[in-house]
Amino acid sequence: METLSTAKSHGGVQGVYRHVSEATGTEMTFAVFVPPQAARGPVPVLWYLSGLTCTHANVMEKGEYRAAAAAHGLMIVCPDTSPRGPGVPDEPDNWQFGCGAGFYVDATQAPYAANYRMASYVRDELPALVARHFPADMARQGIFGHSMGGHGALTLALKNPDRYRSCSAFAPIVQPATAGWSQPAFEKYLGADPAAWRAYDATALIADGARFPGFLVDQGSADPFLTTGLRPGLLEVACQEAGIPLTLHMREGYDHSYYFISTFMPDHIAWHAERLKG
Repeated sequence: METLSTAKSHGGVQGVYRHVSEATGTEMTFAVFVPPQAARGPVPVLWYLSGLTCTHANVMEKGEYRAAAAAHGLMIVCPDTSPRGPGVPDEPDNWQFGCGAGFYVDATQAPYAANYRMASYVRDELPALVARHFPADMARQGIFGHSMGGHGALTLALKNPDRYRSCSAFAPIVQPATAGWSQPAFEKYLGADPAAWRAYDATALIADGARFPGFLVDQGSADPFLTTGLRPGLLEVACQEAGIPLTLHMREGYDHSYYFISTFMPDHIAWHAERLKG
């Protein structure tokens, strides 16, 4: 693992790191904030998954998570959103697919299957690396994300309830198998059979029996993608039918940007901290 940068912040350390990933076959860059409480021993880990077009840097620079993370003693890990590099198949003119748009799936279709294995990377490879190099209490993990990353957080939590104690999302894509900006990507990554997409669709996973102790979701009412790509009401119905507690806040006047995310970031970190105690 290579250290690209470190800076002291709120008594802790914000770092950026790079390593060669077996899962993606590329170099991967990620960010880690280690709170000051880690000087006394391992601390809980909260994974943040970013949205379309983002890298690790967007939330690190605009998410304003460090003050709350330091107050609650949480380590924040921010992976990239996809593999990158000259050998990685991509559609440079399509912001909804390819580099920056890995959708947190393990692709099964050529030529994408060789590199686009973000589910395995986030679930298995990166946690193992973090456990080796950082003072992380891997028995206390939570996960959250934004948009495409909210989708990733929900699906990873539903499929790994023994791994994650808490899960929340900002403006998540709750049913990517039928959303116009994600369905084409699913077909390219996972093939033409919609049955293969269900393993990466939060509402389908719940319908198929997956369960989680509860979710927190914040959604802006002025989000331009609200009714076409995000559709939080579908998650609300799925959770009601399955008996999964869902706290859904519709935030009047807020959009899809990091102005929205940073406003409610402290609420989400406090919510996770409560569930990651002890």
